[in-house]
Amino acid sequence: MDYKIKDIKLAEQGRKQIEWAEMHMPALMSVRKELKERQSLKGVRISAVLHVTKETAALVRTLKEAGAEVALAGSNPLSTQDDVAAALVEDGIKVFAWKGESEEDYYSNIKEILKYEPNIVMDDGGDLHAYIHEKCQSLKIIGGTEETTTGVIRLKAMEESKVLKYPVIAVNNAFTKYLFDNRIGTGQSAIDGILRATNILIAGKVAVVIGYGWVGRGIATRLRGMGARVIVVEASPLRALEAVMDGFDVMPMSKAAEVGEIFVTATGNINVISKEHILKMKNGAVLANAGHFNVEIDVKGLKEIAKSVRNIRPYLDEYELPNGNKVYLLADGRLVNLAAAEGHPSEVMDLSFSNQALSVEYIYNNRDKLEIKVYNVPQEIDEKVALLKLKGMGIEIEQLTEEQKEYMKQWKYGT
Repeated sequence: MDYKIKDIKLAEQGRKQIEWAEMHMPALMSVRKELKERQSLKGVRISAVLHVTKETAALVRTLKEAGAEVALAGSNPLSTQDDVAAALVEDGIKVFAWKGESEEDYYSNIKEILKYEPNIVMDDGGDLHAYIHEKCQSLKIIGGTEETTTGVIRLKAMEESKVLKYPVIAVNNAFTKYLFDNRIGTGQSAIDGILRATNILIAGKVAVVIGYGWVGRGIATRLRGMGARVIVVEASPLRALEAVMDGFDVMPMSKAAEVGEIFVTATGNINVISKEHILKMKNGAVLANAGHFNVEIDVKGLKEIAKSVRNIRPYLDEYELPNGNKVYLLADGRLVNLAAAEGHPSEVMDLSFSNQALSVEYIYNNRDKLEIKVYNVPQEIDEKVALLKLKGMGIEIEQLTEEQKEYMKQWKYGT
């Protein structure tokens, strides 16, 4: 069969979910209309490793309307919405994903979508790109896209090591992606995941955000907005200084571990919360990860030092430490907003996935011109997505006069 999902009978509910998402994604619906009229992806085979959510469904349905043949696998073992996966299968998308995959299942599903010999690949995290480069180098890939910071970092490393085999557009680097998806989307959805898993009160608690990139900024700002006393842990002096100037306390993790009550990782790096940090934590501390991979919290080390472990409620596990204190790990250290909640709101994914769709078209239209390297999203696409979003929100913006445009081009006029 051209799919492997949990239950095809869930399709009706999944279709309702997709309809709800598409209602809140006006920019992508405008892009869909354009691509459908142009049929600019007719016959193009696309394999994608993305979170299988209602918003992703809106994206792959758009690609299909543009004429593409799409195969989809999940980019996280816990993020797939099974009803959405079923609805996509009924729409003719080849889906290999279900919530609760093992690591073996995860890579097996990546292998399945590559059997369709894609022309273009789309990824969220870099696992698909890495798998192709390590095990499927015979595939003739025109190019690819990458959705998230972690994946772009991996691809840049591949480019610098001169092993990259095809051009990739870093969708994550689009202004309309990282300023909104990373900051506003994750800022809201990570807290949504924490609240669904715990139902704790945020106000009055000491929250520690590890990492002050765009994701960390969004989480820290929204935690403060809900009444938390927020500490930022950051290794970059520039970002640490920015956090201080934004009004946050800044300190190393060794000190923050002793005072925090809620911990959220957002670095893209490994073991930023170590077992040594965990041993210093207060009784009742909550640990959550907002980074793409489940490496930011030393889950293995936590399991080694725990006297006992028990599940309290979905996505909330209690670990008793040797000193008798208990800490609570959310979603086994995986991406909390997608494992314990539904990911970003559709409105913000509207921007990211409009960039994705238009970037795929750009790759195909320029397939004979692109060099083998990592590209940013072309500015004209970035600005177009912003304009489509504003139009969908019913907002008009100022227009420069011809005189103003000419003034901005010259260098002679002074005081």
